[in-house]
Amino acid sequence: MRISDILRSKGSTVVTIRPEDSVRVLLARLAEHNVGALVVSADGSTVEGIVSERDVARGLHADPDVLDAPVSRIMTPEVHTRVLDDSIEDLMVLMTERRIRHVPVVTADGALTGIVSIGDVVKNRIGQLEFEKRQLEGYISGVT
Repeated sequence: MRISDILRSKGSTVVTIRPEDSVRVLLARLAEHNVGALVVSADGSTVEGIVSERDVARGLHADPDVLDAPVSRIMTPEVHTRVLDDSIEDLMVLMTERRIRHVPVVTADGALTGIVSIGDVVKNRIGQLEFEKRQLEGYISGVT
């Protein structure tokens, strides 16, 4: 299975935030869209960073006044991305080894085309396991 399979079922909408927007705006956007991370992008197409709830928590711990600071202060600038043709298995390895929960998906030329969360990966895996279970049950019972 490929990352494109996940995006085909969940959609390719990506919520972004500009690096100069405040952390307060970030929190509002996270809540509004019910997501755990946003891609930081000045133009909505390039990936300049990623910022998550975890980044906010760490930022607040270090500086209680960070809410009015720009997102660029707390974002992760080195973003691990993947392309549509990458395998879900490779994505799972990346997420596990790097301990990351959100991976932006880009085209070959680096344009943002989607985002995959650990929840998306788990949902996909559960779907695969349920399909395999039904196939095995059908095989055992003789129903095809």
